[in-house]
Amino acid sequence: MHTATLSSKYQLAIPKVIRDLLNLQAGQQFTVLAKGKNIELVPVRSLKEMRGILKGANTENYRDRQDRF
Repeated sequence: MHTATLSSKYQLAIPKVIRDLLNLQAGQQFTVLAKGKNIELVPVRSLKEMRGILKGANTENYRDRQDRF
């Protein structure tokens, strides 16, 4: 497990191991989510990077608005 310390300016440094694993770059933006008492950082991806992400997804059990009561 890797740790990060919150600075006096409320900044965090992401450990190098995590940056390399997720291929994070300087200046990259993140969406910050609060889930209970946890903080989740989600890298913002460009539309180009997201292209094809749902390829092969199973839509067999997809619920439409008409299925709602």
